Amino acid sequence: MADLYLWLKAGHVISVIAWMAGIFYLPRLFVYHAEQRSVVPGMMPVLEVMERRLLRAIMTPAMIATWVFGLSLIALGVVDWSAVWPWTKAASVFGMTAFHMWCVGERKRLASGTSVHDGRHYRMMNEVPTGLLIVIVVSVIVRPF
Repeated sequence: MADLYLWLKAGHVISVIAWMAGIFYLPRLFVYHAEQRSVVPGMMPVLEVMERRLLRAIMTPAMIATWVFGLSLIALGVVDWSAVWPWTKAASVFGMTAFHMWCVGERKRLASGTSVHDGRHYRMMNEVPTGLLIVIVVSVIVRPF
């Protein structure tokens, strides 16, 4: 059982790293997309391919793997739900998942030309996963609550 726990934990960490890499990069692509759509319209197809592939090939599979490994760890019974930290982590993971879904919607709006946001908006939104990641890491490692 101890070996299974370690493998699940390793898979969870690897998946989280891949998911976070994508979730930090995609809004940066949105910034370029929003700021260059009228300046260099020829770049839009390239950005759209990059955004779509990042979501489909890296971010979404990594998010699903993160959830599968995380729920598997919970199923092993290693989480003390009487403590506060798993609840703050869970709320933040739901927030991160909601941000991922927002990214999916924004990619579609940018591709269809219906997005009304500018580069500044996407820069500010890029801070959301950073805040959530801080809450998650502090909740799990420091457990101040």
